[in-house]
Amino acid sequence: MTLIKSISGIRGTIGGQTGDTLNPLDIVKFTSAYATFIRRSGHSTSNKIVVGRDARISGEMVRSVVCGTLLGMGYDVVDIGLATTPTTELAVIMSKADGGIIITASHNPRQWNALKLLNHEGEFLTKDEGNIVLELAEKEDFLFAEVDKLGKYTRDDSFDQRHVEAVLQLALVDAEAVAKAGFSVCVDAINSVGGVILPKLLDRLGVKYNILNGEPTGDFAHNPEPLEKNLTGIMDEMRSGKYDLGIVVDPDVDRLAFICEDGRMFGEEYTLVSVADYVLSHTPGNTVSNLSSTRALRDVTERHGGKYAAAAVGEVNVTTKMKEVGAVIGGEGNGGVIYPESHYGRDALVGIALFLSSLAKRDDRRVSALRAEMPEYSIAKNRIDLTPSTDVDAILEKVKEMFSDQQINDIDGVKIDFPDKWVHLRKSNTEPIIRVYSEAATLEEADRLGKEIMQVVYDMQ
Repeated sequence: MTLIKSISGIRGTIGGQTGDTLNPLDIVKFTSAYATFIRRSGHSTSNKIVVGRDARISGEMVRSVVCGTLLGMGYDVVDIGLATTPTTELAVIMSKADGGIIITASHNPRQWNALKLLNHEGEFLTKDEGNIVLELAEKEDFLFAEVDKLGKYTRDDSFDQRHVEAVLQLALVDAEAVAKAGFSVCVDAINSVGGVILPKLLDRLGVKYNILNGEPTGDFAHNPEPLEKNLTGIMDEMRSGKYDLGIVVDPDVDRLAFICEDGRMFGEEYTLVSVADYVLSHTPGNTVSNLSSTRALRDVTERHGGKYAAAAVGEVNVTTKMKEVGAVIGGEGNGGVIYPESHYGRDALVGIALFLSSLAKRDDRRVSALRAEMPEYSIAKNRIDLTPSTDVDAILEKVKEMFSDQQINDIDGVKIDFPDKWVHLRKSNTEPIIRVYSEAATLEEADRLGKEIMQVVYDMQ
């Protein structure tokens, strides 16, 4: 059993001992710490906090504890029910709430759940803010409300439709062109909230669709991370020739992957690249992605006359850098599209609408043809599982020393930039692992590079 406390929130497996898992007592503690932080932040003006959740089996239990704790802290709760991460972020903005809690473990397997914490702008807490929450939780420095000052509970199921309408209002989303194109798509909604909201979006865009794993039971039909090895079902369905596009989301619908009309992966790294190419063709400007993302975004950005900047891994790091450089689009290579015209958060609905708009305006509407126009790189994604005794910092320091003759970036783990390839090692914020991402001209070369570095790490242990 595992409990991970980080600036990203609290994430863990369900069941087991307190302090070691995501259990009701620890949920109360961290929810109370978050509410205390919000109260002291200077942005507590509405006395409202939004709560949304994905469809995980444990979601109802966690939601009950979170909502009850917030009421006990004197906050009014706006419970938006089953909702995507971007929907919850927008709900904070639309309801002018003081913050929000998203109950989701994103791409983690079914036994995991988590609390993702938002500020009054519907964005994730910064590193410093997250550390304050962790310190408050450790001290248990909470003041609960007296009986006459308990919060009030409201259920509001309107935000799915409001999210869809907000997407359709974006200037670069051309619903008329998409409907006229007559697209047919296949969607893998991985038994979570994508199965609830994506049909509403696709109906409004005039797209015909077939939903796989659409029932939001939380009992995921396959590993929920939208990687090729987990998507054989929809890839086989795409090979039937009945569809123009395959769409895959993760359980909280902030990550997005596409599948070509012939059943081949479009490549999750190229979700952001392709959408950025469309956006930049209409609104030239700068872009940002994280250190573990493909160089293809840099190439596309420079082709449109803009400048590319890299950020540390983590959505808040990317959005901070985007604001700093005035990026018109950014995101992460895991299929996360952040479009400031909508909001500063990864949003698969925005990505889908922009991608379909781009595709509808092409003479050749084959997804494979669009993919062939993108700069060609391949990323291999590996991992090193950690034990409680592993000294990650010491390992990364040794790696830096061994490759000191190459270009090194250590703002987030260690990234080694070779002239024609790169490898990035960093400790995950969400799992007890070291992520090892590597990129080269071919997948075989990228995987070989990653495994060579992994062997260096193994030899150190």
